[in-house]
Amino acid sequence: MESIMVTIVDYKKHINHNNEEFYSFVLRGELEIVTSKEGNRYATARKATIPTTFDELLCGDFKGKKLPGTIEKVPCEPYDYKLPETGEVITLEHTWEYNPEPVSTEEHVFENGQQEKFPA
Repeated sequence: MESIMVTIVDYKKHINHNNEEFYSFVLRGELEIVTSKEGNRYATARKATIPTTFDELLCGDFKGKKLPGTIEKVPCEPYDYKLPETGEVITLEHTWEYNPEPVSTEEHVFENGQQEKFPA
């Protein structure tokens, strides 16, 4: 069985509440084909960030490295998100988080914009 992996595709600089610099990795999951509410299919990949203890130079060295795990949809308090393509503001009630130890491998199928899970 093929293992599920995510890839470090970038890193971002942040400032914490003590005005100290830190970096996070931008992780990308595997390719998925999803179906929009309008019935159109398109390719996408989930993204998530995870904080690091590394400096900028070391973060750059890790770009392209693969890690075991998945990026999973996690419910959260509603928040507004501005779509970069259109500028439209939508309300989301989920976020994407890296899980290094997924409980089970599942096939994700999207219908009518909703995610459904079926055992693999």
